[in-house]
Amino acid sequence: MEKRYVMEAGDWAIWQIGSDIYDTDYSSDFDADILLVERNFLIENNPEVVWATKAYVFIKENPVFRLDEKERRLLQTDFDLIRQRLSESNIFRREILGRTLQIFLFDLWNVYEEAINRQEELSNLSASIFHRFMDFVRQYSSSEREVAFYADKLCVSAKYLSEVVKKGSGKPASYWINGYATQEIVSLLKKPDMTLSEISDRLNFYNPAHFTRFVRKMLGVSPSEYRRKLTDNPSDEAK
Repeated sequence: MEKRYVMEAGDWAIWQIGSDIYDTDYSSDFDADILLVERNFLIENNPEVVWATKAYVFIKENPVFRLDEKERRLLQTDFDLIRQRLSESNIFRREILGRTLQIFLFDLWNVYEEAINRQEELSNLSASIFHRFMDFVRQYSSSEREVAFYADKLCVSAKYLSEVVKKGSGKPASYWINGYATQEIVSLLKKPDMTLSEISDRLNFYNPAHFTRFVRKMLGVSPSEYRRKLTDNPSDEAK
């Protein structure tokens, strides 16, 4: 469904990957700062999965947000710090940028808290199923990646669950399951004491080859290549 949004001076907008923007009109004095975050970098530095999910669903329906003066100053301070860190040379540049992004996200979610909680209170049966699904995903996605597993837990058909999740978030159930599993994989790949076979077994993949295919699909590289990138390029920047 097409929607039209109007932004005024000081407003913030967050556009998620996959959202189309068109028919834009600008005032003659329009000026804006834009931060683009590469998907894998965001996955690596997501500080809290529960609020990340809540914010994703909320922002999908509310991409433009009006801030009061206190909120605007807070987020602008975070934004300016990211800009500063991007301009600096440091052997831990990627890690510093990641931590700075995490602070920004925490502050952003705190600003959204009241509106997100109000939206969740307006729940119906479908919304209840969606939120219960997300709770189960957080608990089991590291080892259970089939939609049917979650449908059984919720006592509904896999088809119905898929429809509910797609309607509630704009993404299929597999998107959330695989996304959370990828978060756990990234966390484990950062542990040099764990072999790839150990990670594969821990996450209940059929075999290391299946694990490699999954990682390549989600992250664009094999597990060994991703781990090597973390080791060899500690100063890679957010794109």
